[in-house]
Amino acid sequence: MTQIFAYIAHKDGVADDTALELLAAAAAIDPNAPVTAIVAGNAPQLDAVAEALAQGFAEVWKFSSDSLAQPNAEIIRPVLASALPAGSIVLMGHDTFAMDMAPGLSIKRDVPFVSDVVGVDGLAGDVLTLVRQEYGGQVSAHVQTNVAGGAVLTLRAGSFAPAEGAGSGQIVDKSGEIGEPAMRRVFLEMAAAEVDDVDISKEDVLVSIGRGIGDEENIEIAQELAEAMGGVVACSRPIVDARWMNRSRQVGTSGQTVKPKVYLACGISGSFQHLGGIKGSPFIVAINTNPKAPIFQAADVGIVADILDFLPELTEAINGE
Repeated sequence: MTQIFAYIAHKDGVADDTALELLAAAAAIDPNAPVTAIVAGNAPQLDAVAEALAQGFAEVWKFSSDSLAQPNAEIIRPVLASALPAGSIVLMGHDTFAMDMAPGLSIKRDVPFVSDVVGVDGLAGDVLTLVRQEYGGQVSAHVQTNVAGGAVLTLRAGSFAPAEGAGSGQIVDKSGEIGEPAMRRVFLEMAAAEVDDVDISKEDVLVSIGRGIGDEENIEIAQELAEAMGGVVACSRPIVDARWMNRSRQVGTSGQTVKPKVYLACGISGSFQHLGGIKGSPFIVAINTNPKAPIFQAADVGIVADILDFLPELTEAINGE
């Protein structure tokens, strides 16, 4: 039977939302395989995370050390390389920490590494077929890798619907295996991100604008619609690069991760970097003049129209004008 481990990121004593997504991905690889969660950090926050994860995972490995108060792949990578059993598959959310940790872990374990996975086609014998996106999400590539000796995979957030937990699992304290870390990196400080008057990560309704908005003065059109819907305006990276909105309003892997109930993508092409910042299962409405825009593949409703014409009409309809 395949042994699957999921490395879970956490912050302030709360596991990242991708935890149950990794559990779902593991089930897609092998529905009969028990899944072990791995968490690293320091007490008491780590204890809270481990206890919460034990409600969903069959087993939780806990690596606790003051040296892991801040995420440090340099310390935990050799520990995992030594602790993980041969032939096991390791899953991680595709974030900046995983991009630091995963490649080196695959080298130390001498196993295949596949990054930014968005789907699992299945396991046939020792061959696992995975799905990645190329050319800005316009092409789905089906990649086969031999996992007889194990593998390290990073999975894009939001690509798998969160799975239901299996009940109460066992917590195994692996802290004694950390040893004396060889510190080549030193944590200096935590830099706070720029703040705005709203936190888009907490909003239920987002009207998100991209290049299709045309000019900065047209943002008012999106603002009026957002007010009518009881939401706020967000944006894609080109709007931030043009300095029309603050980075705190940007949705995507280089911006904010959001979990709205309703997401209007207005004049946004839908690159994987943008879609990677949308988690959960929001109702996505895409409005774009290009009927072949990648955003339509992710949308529940697609509308081929100019947002400068469509958004004011939608605002009027919502307001009953």
